[in-house]
Amino acid sequence: MSIQHSLSAALVQIELLDPAVKGTLNVLKACCEAKVKRVVYVSSISAIVMNPMWPKKRVKDETCWSDKEYCITTKNWYSLSKREAESAAVEFAKENGLDMVSICPALTFGPLLQSTMNTSSLVLVKLIEGTYMRLVNDGDDSMPNKLRNIVDVRDVAAAVLLGYENPEAEGRYICTAHAIKTCDLVVKLRSLYPNYSYPQNFSETDEEDRLSSAKLQRLGWSYKPLEETLVDSIESYQKAGLLNGK
Repeated sequence: MSIQHSLSAALVQIELLDPAVKGTLNVLKACCEAKVKRVVYVSSISAIVMNPMWPKKRVKDETCWSDKEYCITTKNWYSLSKREAESAAVEFAKENGLDMVSICPALTFGPLLQSTMNTSSLVLVKLIEGTYMRLVNDGDDSMPNKLRNIVDVRDVAAAVLLGYENPEAEGRYICTAHAIKTCDLVVKLRSLYPNYSYPQNFSETDEEDRLSSAKLQRLGWSYKPLEETLVDSIESYQKAGLLNGK
């Protein structure tokens, strides 16, 4: 292992992994001390999908966990931090008799509560502006036509409430509403807001993380139409001055 690689790994541990895991455990310890009856932990599908050993034709469910070594090999530090934090939370809850439910949302869009952009919303804004590839690939204008799993932030909030209030809730819950190819998402956005500069070139990819929210729906969860989510998101960005109205 090179010195540069060692330093990089150490920085990831200090700046991303330690805060994610230690911060999570600090909150759970406080919950135990306060004798909280139930905790709803908001994780991410990133803690689920990065698993090359999962059978390709099989839809990923709550039993799937992102593989630690694969995340390290591919340098997917965000997925690794989500996987490690949720795994530590599950273990802590088990060891301490804490009733904990995990909600794992997909790519989350919807109206903003704050006036600043978050990472998920930035994906949609850059897609609309046609600058997404500058964000992720140094300006290469060929955009991977990957399958995107999307959920509305308001539906995530409803899932959290269900996880907290429903006595039957237990374990993990994937929280995703819509699966759509990037090219098809652009077509839908262009039909709603035709005057933006959308990506023109797409390259096919084998990246298809097919997920199921069947377990969450059995708990009583439902979700908004994709068009409603997109319209409410974009109008929220425009109102906040984060996206020019067109």
